[in-house]
Amino acid sequence: MFSDTSSNYSDPSEEVWFLMSIRSPLNGLGIGSKARVQGWWLFAAASFLVSVPVFVQAPLVRQLPWLSLLLTLGWIWLGFKLLARPGMRVWGDLLLGFSWCWLAGSIYWGWLRAEPLLHLPIEAIGLPFALWGLWRGRGAVGNLFYLGSLFGTALTDVYFYLTDLIPYWRQIMDVDPALITPILQEAIAQVQTPWGISWAAVLGCTLGLVGCGALTRGQLPWWAFSGAVLSTILVDSLFWLAATLQ
Repeated sequence: MFSDTSSNYSDPSEEVWFLMSIRSPLNGLGIGSKARVQGWWLFAAASFLVSVPVFVQAPLVRQLPWLSLLLTLGWIWLGFKLLARPGMRVWGDLLLGFSWCWLAGSIYWGWLRAEPLLHLPIEAIGLPFALWGLWRGRGAVGNLFYLGSLFGTALTDVYFYLTDLIPYWRQIMDVDPALITPILQEAIAQVQTPWGISWAAVLGCTLGLVGCGALTRGQLPWWAFSGAVLSTILVDSLFWLAATLQ
């Protein structure tokens, strides 16, 4: 899948290091290995890009949706700037994958947030491009990061449907912010049923297994995928905690 990825790396030393990174099995990497250290940094960066920006974008997109949308161009510009710098291409690749997440979030939460049925289709706006890039062997880090984030989003949405939380979603998006608390309390009560807890455990375990399984593939782009998937658990937990504290 990633056979042509190295063609993006013009610096010979960077190309050699990158190929070594994506082909080395995790169990074969020493603790002080540059590849493993870079993998953990990539994992941490992917986790950060899924968990932290959402708390910045959420209030921004409600007040200034056009600004949030225009910031997508900033992420793309920075991604290409990093791609042009030897030694920084992996991070540029990651930012370009993140730009799809930011674009989708800006569009949906800026103008379409009252309709849950549109959430996943909008979040998947970059899916054809990501799949095409992987098929062509290009942008593996960014594309797998985006796919990992999309996978986490899809499972979260599935949980909302399984536990019949969609009506509460619509109410929260349409109601005055001062009246949100009673709706959140009703939604939390529905989550805390045996049905809600059981499905939370099933989907949480699925995220954990997929995320941890990606690390065992021993390829650098899958570290980005794993970080995006596993951080979904953190984001969902933080939102659940915030809702229970209302």
